[in-house]
Amino acid sequence: MQFERIPRGEAGASSVTECRPCCCWIPLNAPQVPDQLPSLELDLPDPESDEISTLEFLARLEQAWAVCDRFDLQTEILRGRILKAVRDREKRGGEGRGAGFLQWLREREISKTRAYGLIQLAESAQDMFSEGVLEEASVNRFSKRAFMETAQADPEVQLMISEAANEGQEITRKQVRRLTDEFTAATSPLLPEEIRQRTQENLLPPRAVAPLVRELAKLPEAQQEDLRKVLRDEPELDRVKDVTSTARWITKATESGEAVRAFQQGELDLEKAMQEAQRLDALGLLADAVGQAQALESAVLKLHTSWRRLGGLQERLWVESGSSTPYLRDVLNALQSLSGATLRVSLGELAGGKRVRLQLVEESPDQLEPPPLP
Repeated sequence: MQFERIPRGEAGASSVTECRPCCCWIPLNAPQVPDQLPSLELDLPDPESDEISTLEFLARLEQAWAVCDRFDLQTEILRGRILKAVRDREKRGGEGRGAGFLQWLREREISKTRAYGLIQLAESAQDMFSEGVLEEASVNRFSKRAFMETAQADPEVQLMISEAANEGQEITRKQVRRLTDEFTAATSPLLPEEIRQRTQENLLPPRAVAPLVRELAKLPEAQQEDLRKVLRDEPELDRVKDVTSTARWITKATESGEAVRAFQQGELDLEKAMQEAQRLDALGLLADAVGQAQALESAVLKLHTSWRRLGGLQERLWVESGSSTPYLRDVLNALQSLSGATLRVSLGELAGGKRVRLQLVEESPDQLEPPPLP
């Protein structure tokens, strides 16, 4: 940045006996914001008019919304380029820890997550532009969500979508997802050849096969192979849906089971338990039960934390209060039903006015034995 040294004017002789000029620094290349920024004008229908039908009214609003969506996409890409420039400059000449970049974000109230999301969007756009896949003018053909979906898609899908945009077609998120599902269902190595072949022959809908691929990708190789064998034996739509549900339940039970502390007290084999539940056609029930167990333990941990905090606050208030604060004592007495060793909570009118009584007892880890199963 260049600066120009400009002396300030001297004060009047009547006010001082001797005057020495002082200097200030004014940047020559300070950024200038144009007085007139480009405006976005929309032709919106009059909501009070009876001369326009509801269908036409909604159609014109949809068109206006699409214009805003595309305008928003362009500004998001530009913001991403700006943020990338700030970050790269900091890496080159800063302290190397990104402090300057983070300070820049804080001054503009931009979260770190949003900043890196915009940078990723700008980098994806630049990659497609530089590789010649997408013409820059064709960005106007995308909605914001459609472009983000395209940026995360496989290169083959990006090429097909970009070719359509370059030819002048309007690209929506629904179109991108449909094409992504079709490509995934026809080419994924996670699927047996029988499923891919039937998908290519339009005997299986891609919208049913694509979720199967996503669920299989979350499983270990051994479990993937077991489910692929089922699909080889019966490559039908109903079986595809069943296997998709099975894979989803396995993932849910496994992820929840790893977080359930009750399972850490003994030597449990959750995988074999899931196999047994699958033989009984009850894998979904087991997955839901394990998920509920995780939610219950999390709720108990939050309950214990709140219970201890409430007890400490009530004790401090009780010490500070006395006979001169009878109303405060009444409140503290009412809180006793929640802060004592026994909690009494009303379930409300929807439960018929029933009350729940819970007893909280803190014990050491080796003191409490698990209750026997009924």
